[in-house]
Amino acid sequence: MGKILKCACETFSRYICSLNKLTMPTSTITIDVELGKDKVPEKIYWNATDSSADNAQQAKAMLLAFWDAADKSALRIDLWTKDMMVDEMADFFYQTIMTMADTYNRATQQPELVADMKKFAKDFFNKFRELQAKETK
Repeated sequence: MGKILKCACETFSRYICSLNKLTMPTSTITIDVELGKDKVPEKIYWNATDSSADNAQQAKAMLLAFWDAADKSALRIDLWTKDMMVDEMADFFYQTIMTMADTYNRATQQPELVADMKKFAKDFFNKFRELQAKETK
């Protein structure tokens, strides 16, 4: 009976080890938002377990989206601090749209649509600059 139990334990142990090898590695991303009295974000900090940074990084804005396949809808969290300047927001959106286009390209291999997205981003940023120039005259 002892040999059978020992054999079963060894088999179970090998099974657990093989399951551990199949387990996907994970990374945890932490976002901390300091709110003012008016519940407007004053500071945003983020950190990831796979990051090379030792401490949480500060950000002035963040866009986070999840795709809910069951509802076929995007769930979003869009935050920015009260000290984020309008020109920073325009640059942030320009860069975000450009990188979204790159991501869409890697996922779909549809260069025509990617070109349209990048053209939109460039037109958006150029129009922003034009409006800024008119306001400063």
